[in-house]
Amino acid sequence: MGGNSPCASCKLLRRRCAKDCIFAPYFPSDDPHKFAIVHKVFGASNVSKTLQELPLQQRADAVSSLVYEANARIRDPVYGCVGAISYLQNQVSQLQMQLAVAQAEIVCIQMQQDPIMVAANPQMALGQADDNDQAFLLQNQCFNFANNNSSSSTYVNIHESLKRESIFGDIVS
Repeated sequence: MGGNSPCASCKLLRRRCAKDCIFAPYFPSDDPHKFAIVHKVFGASNVSKTLQELPLQQRADAVSSLVYEANARIRDPVYGCVGAISYLQNQVSQLQMQLAVAQAEIVCIQMQQDPIMVAANPQMALGQADDNDQAFLLQNQCFNFANNNSSSSTYVNIHESLKRESIFGDIVS
């Protein structure tokens, strides 16, 4: 930090660490890999310019973001963080679909056990569903489930019925 022990950036760049070194507070000498990866992706000059343009209270967050993005770029040079975000969004969509299928199967089982109560109040069986179309869809799927008694065909039917478009216009499954 400007004294006897140079910061990680000054060590890597093989220069003397000044008292006012912009990197010293964010890249300590005990974590050289942190600066090395940021330097490899963005370059020391660009990181220095970025930090100088920011107010002091925002610099730590900026360094944290730079380190995260640099790690993501090393793992996925083309998409970086966007690739990780897309992967996670896809995973959320798949889990939402699995949840919808599980809820539909629960309603189907409930309808087999007590069809009068569920048919009279399908929203109650759905956990206060707010969409009448969803209740109608599930009643029809439950009828198919009761006739076929095959959960895999029900999964396919419900899965196809619940497909939706993503913000990019493609079908999310």
